[in-house]
Amino acid sequence: MIHHSPVNRYIDREKSWLAFNARVLQEAADENVPLLDRLRFLGIFSNNLDEFFRVRYAAIRRLSLEGKTGEKILGGITADALLKEITEVVIEQQSESLRILSVIEKELEKENIYILNESEISKEQGKFIKDYFIQKVSPELVTIILNDLDEFPLLMDDSGYLAVKLVVKSKYTDEDDVDNKTEVRYAIIEMPKAINRFVVLPSENGNKYVMLLDDVIRYNLHNIFNIFKYETISAHMIKITRDAELEIDSDQSKSLMEKISKSVFERRVGEPVRFVYDQSIEEDTLAFLLERMGIESTDSIIPGGRYHNRRDYMNFPTLGRDDLLYKRNYPLPVNGLSLEGSIVQKIKKKDYLVYAPYQSFAYVIKFLREAALDPKVISIKITLYRLAKNSQIISSLINAAKNGKKVVVQIELQARFDEASNISYAELMQTEGINLIFGVKGLKVHSKVCVVERAEEKKVKRYGFISTGNFNESTAKIYTDVTLFTSHQQIMKEVSKVFDFFEVNYRVNRYKHLLVSPQYSRTKFSKLIDREILNAIAGKEAYIKLKMNSLTDFKMIDKLYEASREGVKIQLIIRGICCLIPGVKDMSENIEAISIVDNYLEHSRVYIFANAGNPDVYISSADFMTRNLDARVEITCPIYDKEIKQELIDTFEIGWKGNVKVRLHSESLDNEYRKKNSSKVFRVQQETYNYYRNKLEVIYEQL
Repeated sequence: MIHHSPVNRYIDREKSWLAFNARVLQEAADENVPLLDRLRFLGIFSNNLDEFFRVRYAAIRRLSLEGKTGEKILGGITADALLKEITEVVIEQQSESLRILSVIEKELEKENIYILNESEISKEQGKFIKDYFIQKVSPELVTIILNDLDEFPLLMDDSGYLAVKLVVKSKYTDEDDVDNKTEVRYAIIEMPKAINRFVVLPSENGNKYVMLLDDVIRYNLHNIFNIFKYETISAHMIKITRDAELEIDSDQSKSLMEKISKSVFERRVGEPVRFVYDQSIEEDTLAFLLERMGIESTDSIIPGGRYHNRRDYMNFPTLGRDDLLYKRNYPLPVNGLSLEGSIVQKIKKKDYLVYAPYQSFAYVIKFLREAALDPKVISIKITLYRLAKNSQIISSLINAAKNGKKVVVQIELQARFDEASNISYAELMQTEGINLIFGVKGLKVHSKVCVVERAEEKKVKRYGFISTGNFNESTAKIYTDVTLFTSHQQIMKEVSKVFDFFEVNYRVNRYKHLLVSPQYSRTKFSKLIDREILNAIAGKEAYIKLKMNSLTDFKMIDKLYEASREGVKIQLIIRGICCLIPGVKDMSENIEAISIVDNYLEHSRVYIFANAGNPDVYISSADFMTRNLDARVEITCPIYDKEIKQELIDTFEIGWKGNVKVRLHSESLDNEYRKKNSSKVFRVQQETYNYYRNKLEVIYEQL
């Protein structure tokens, strides 16, 4: 287990991240969560872990290999020691995840849903599986015999593989040979990505049956290897995770798109950082693989269960059993905004807030569709970070370009793991005549903004939106994010200034309203905290309420500690990493910090400062992380509309009242649930939905 010194001022970010993923695992273990959603949480846990190893673990490993202890960076622990602690925790969590999966499978059986392996099927099911294999699976399989290869084949880190061991007669090609000498041959089968991992078998007597593709292949091993006269055959799953760091070429003759395309391609051969294997694999097979792949005992070698790539459980078939899923809340309309009338004409009169997925993300698409057709619209400028697979945002922008609008898109080519998708979209937009900006050298563009310029009475008026989340209609169904629609001319003019900075980035603009990273956000946040400190000292109302994904920046943490010591009450809702230690006497005794993990991914960033009774409220694309404050272009926007300001304060308070799905951040990293103060269950996400539904009902009653 991980141990901490009581004199610590900060929690190590990697350990805090592992504690966050443990909260996801808690959801998978929770008997109150519907069964199919518990499987989904197992998939999320696995997917998170993959990304952690590809990015964070890999970064610490590089420090270790460079011989750097990283003590200052890593909070007083060497890189080697931290890698060892991480591996110990991950092995423990993996073991727990396997136990949870076993429990869920037993519970599914009570619901007449059976996950079968190749040894548990009936004769009829066997016929179905053989036919399915021949028709669908076999044409997609890549099978490689390893023994005679000079070089071990490249294994991709987003694929799973079956490592096959065959004990064969040494002269297997000669039918008349009676020599009984045997030899061992090894092979690798790559799991085909084009086929669903879960094969639904025909129902029988009201029972539903599912088989993993791995076991479909295992059942048909003879079909694959029948040219070999083998005596025994076995197949065990392995999986590799590689360092996902992009090495950007310094060649000045190449475009940024070319450089990133090349580095994404080269990421396939990144250094292995984790090797997971089925713990029932034969020792000689494991030794053969590790030796041929050049994986050393110092690397993270993790024994696992029969199945890897459990992220696929995020897409486990529903089998028509909606009763085993969370009840779906349909997105609510926003009072005053219609998906049929003109959004621009509404925004002209007042600001509107859309809180997805409680309210419909379709307003964002509608706004862009309207701008694409509006004869008075001159230009559309937008920042894009992560996009849906078949993006309606992109099709709306192309529509606008075809209608003669000037469309300017800042697309972040280095959005991690979305690089290839964004390059593909960039190429598509270029062919359609859209002006692309690829950001600022050395800075990722993470801001979420759009500004539309419209000719009105010989003047240019600006309309747009500023958001805490990506313009991605897929994730908008499961990520909680707020988007402000506004025609506040000063704010929209400042958003335009940000686009000017993208194109002429040696000129730093000044902003009266927006907080823009990397130039001003840190300084402004510090000043806002200082004002609360002065108000607390003067006996005025002073508090800070912050909702974000992660809090890792030591300088901002120190500032919050300072405010706490001066009596400022601080409430933090932080879903993920929290390096701040709350509730420590003479350091952080006025700070409380919680994490909400539930059906939706908490993603919105909302910052509230008491300001002596006249609260300042901001929404932001930035967390309090060093990269957000110093190494990215981020936009934090003040909320001036009184109703929207109160709405954001209300929804923060709803979050703070939660007594289920809420864990306490602490130095012990034990994810203790907040104790209920009443017998009534107060589930934050459902109560937030109820809040918006009730607002609509009140308005309908008044009509």
